[in-house]
Amino acid sequence: CRNLTFPDSLPEVSIVFIFVNEALSVILRSIHSAIDRTPAHLLKEIILVDDNSNNEELKEKLKKYVDEVNAHKPGFIKVVRHSKQEGLIRSRVSGWRVATAPVVALFDAHVEFNVGWAEPVLSRIKENRKTVISPSFDNIKYDNFEIEEYPLSAQGFDWELWCRYLNPPKSWWKLENTTAPIRSPALIGCFIVDREYFQEIGLLDEGMEVYGGENVELGIRVWQCGGRVEVLPCSRIAHIERAHKPYTEDLTAHVRRNALRVAEVWMDEFKSHVYMAWNIPQEDSGIDIGDISERKALRKKLQCKTFRWYLVSVYPEMRMYSDTVAYGVLQNSLKTDLCLDQGPDTENIPIMYICHGMTPQ
Repeated sequence: CRNLTFPDSLPEVSIVFIFVNEALSVILRSIHSAIDRTPAHLLKEIILVDDNSNNEELKEKLKKYVDEVNAHKPGFIKVVRHSKQEGLIRSRVSGWRVATAPVVALFDAHVEFNVGWAEPVLSRIKENRKTVISPSFDNIKYDNFEIEEYPLSAQGFDWELWCRYLNPPKSWWKLENTTAPIRSPALIGCFIVDREYFQEIGLLDEGMEVYGGENVELGIRVWQCGGRVEVLPCSRIAHIERAHKPYTEDLTAHVRRNALRVAEVWMDEFKSHVYMAWNIPQEDSGIDIGDISERKALRKKLQCKTFRWYLVSVYPEMRMYSDTVAYGVLQNSLKTDLCLDQGPDTENIPIMYICHGMTPQ
């Protein structure tokens, strides 16, 4: 990566940090690393979106810090404060609305930027404004702040729409060039995008709740509607993997609801796979996914391709299931507290086990 050269004239970037009750010290580390590791002529502004924190430190102390920075560089740090909690998805969009640079980077407020993270991203977006980019992530251990290097990977998802890291595709390995962009089916969370293109493609789905699934939806939508998603090996950002998520105790319920929205708008005949993965009946699921008419209209307006095209062309590693007769738990009719389960022995030979309804059943 050190040997790469980039054009002199690159677009500026606005960096958006979203937080709720984040430690002030961690937010300041994120801001300082952004300032220290982004060439000054490329970093237009930093936008802090406080999604209704109730931590006192994040009021007066943060305001004092922002005022001090802005005294030297007027308007450099902007703060957006929500009067009620909107969730990560809508918070990202409200950060984007305030941004003024041609490129917007949407990040959590617990990251550290590595040297040279910005140039490869801005150069790539300049080449093709319809490219949405994820950096390559490393891990910061939350208990001691040690950094742990993660291997290069693409970003995908399972049928429940939980994110997962994937091996880069064969086409990437054939290039024998570890600095080449990695084609990625989806996004794991933080991403960088051309500001106007993000609006044209439909931002994030603000009908989703809290967070989970919105980044998978964005990846699918960008691909199906004529853009591309890439992970850049030379843009490295380390992220604190936290022990507890700040938003909600029951993230699963939100991810499930959001996943069903994605299935209904984008997945055509494959939507059954999402219902099956969550073990929910397709008819009368009992889950209110909200109004999806606007998202369906967006898909029509953008003249997007089918989900089958996406699976074949972009995510061939994704396993498809055909001719499914039924799905769910197999319960013993004589002793109804026993179910068929994935056994512990080699090849998981099925066993009877107390019904618990978790994945192995």
